[in-house]
Amino acid sequence: MRRGATVQERIVDLIHDRQLAPGAAMPTEPQLMDLLGASRNSVREAIRALQALGIVEIRHGFGTYVGNASLEVLGPSLQFRIRSGTEGGIHALRDLVEVRELLETGLIAQVAKTTSPGKLSALDALVTAMQQDLQADRAFHGLLYESLGNELVLQLIDLFWQVYHKVEPLLGEPEDRTEEIVANHRRIVDALRKHDAGAAQEAMRRHFRDVKARVARAAVTTAQATVSS
Repeated sequence: MRRGATVQERIVDLIHDRQLAPGAAMPTEPQLMDLLGASRNSVREAIRALQALGIVEIRHGFGTYVGNASLEVLGPSLQFRIRSGTEGGIHALRDLVEVRELLETGLIAQVAKTTSPGKLSALDALVTAMQQDLQADRAFHGLLYESLGNELVLQLIDLFWQVYHKVEPLLGEPEDRTEEIVANHRRIVDALRKHDAGAAQEAMRRHFRDVKARVARAAVTTAQATVSS
């Protein structure tokens, strides 16, 4: 463990030094106090901080375990950043949409080369389900990139999806965009069926153009309301 490190950093070092995998039991609080030469309060504060980061998981009545450090823990911070931003949060929300567009437009070209018939059928079913179930959209974007085998990509895309829909009320009254959403996703699947990377990227860009157009309309409404007040 590093000299001069905080108790929190030393606990992380201990996890790495002992090669403890996610789900593995952590040393008990008294053991950590002894190993680190730290007070009970210092150990407890460090464990609480690491729990907030997803690095450890406290199971009441059982003990403390190594967490999986999911990016999901970033959700509340991202939501706060957006809601606290300028233009009533619209500017930060636009930034989020642009980052997600760059990520998905780049990745969809790779997906187009390897999409299997079984995956296409599953994507078709999710597009149909979008007419009734918003969560089908979330599942669609997760399934799209599953074959890439990149867990970080899957977590990022799911994080961005969740945050966008949590702060979507900032855009004003809900719009009935079901037909538009279904059509955009259908174009993506059609391009994948042809293994046409360029068409898949253009279909994804069109999908995000519609999302960004809604954000732009909300920005105008917010600006007008500010001037009026």
